[in-house]
Amino acid sequence: MHADQADIDEALVRRLIDGQFPQWSGLPLELVDSPGTVNALYRLGDAMVVRLPLRAGSDDEVESEFDWLPKLAGHLPVPIPAPLAKGAPAEGYAWLWSVYRWLDGTTPTAGAVDKPCELAADLAGFITALRRFDTSGAPRCGRGGPLGPRDEATRTALARLTSVIDTEAAATVWQQALDAPAYDGPDRWMHGDLQPGNLLVEDGRLAAVIDFGLVGIGDPTVDLITAWYVLPAEARPEFRSAVGADEASWVRGRGLALSIALLELSYYRETNPRMAATARHVIGEVLADCETSPSA
Repeated sequence: MHADQADIDEALVRRLIDGQFPQWSGLPLELVDSPGTVNALYRLGDAMVVRLPLRAGSDDEVESEFDWLPKLAGHLPVPIPAPLAKGAPAEGYAWLWSVYRWLDGTTPTAGAVDKPCELAADLAGFITALRRFDTSGAPRCGRGGPLGPRDEATRTALARLTSVIDTEAAATVWQQALDAPAYDGPDRWMHGDLQPGNLLVEDGRLAAVIDFGLVGIGDPTVDLITAWYVLPAEARPEFRSAVGADEASWVRGRGLALSIALLELSYYRETNPRMAATARHVIGEVLADCETSPSA
């Protein structure tokens, strides 16, 4: 355990709840099996979830969610987390933590969804609705900018994966993304991390979007990563059309999905099999996409 990581267990969460929100002290508490690596989740009773960041540097994200989620909620086509209470550092836990309303649904498996075309339309509808929201006073999204600053980390990850994936093909795709025309449109809202772990589905349809820690404005290309992280190849053309992605945006979005997956696979290959499997899947989808794309 690093100094900037938290050691969280049920006993700690119970003490935090009992100490700061005694009205909920009698409710059952249960660890949520989540593929995420940023927060620990505990279901509190039937209607709430406690979210505790696992690493330092999360306080600003908690504050941003409490500020913006209530404003965004009424403008989006699916439910998003509703903040109920903000917890303070205590009991040896060093950072802000939070309680949200529980949202029903299951996390989709990358590329293995029951109703891919319907889910593609749902995801496009969410993204376009979010992009339409007023940007006045909005925070910047950390991923909503040029790809250049990611180049060094991406190539370092490639070097670490030479015996694991086709790094030559991956480097070609990444260079195509770097060479694509830069975004020159207005700032738009974006979620920033539309990976499977941040989506909930029911009966194959999008039921909710969660974890808005990166939400903000900038180049909205970042939300296109869901095309490779979630959807199978046959659903991507419908998604691309519905979201209105031009060629340059699509190439940048594909490159960003690849970059994120390369960093995830490089970092989690030995420690987080679920995250590594998703990253491998995304890399494979991106490379296959480029092999079959006329513009590749």
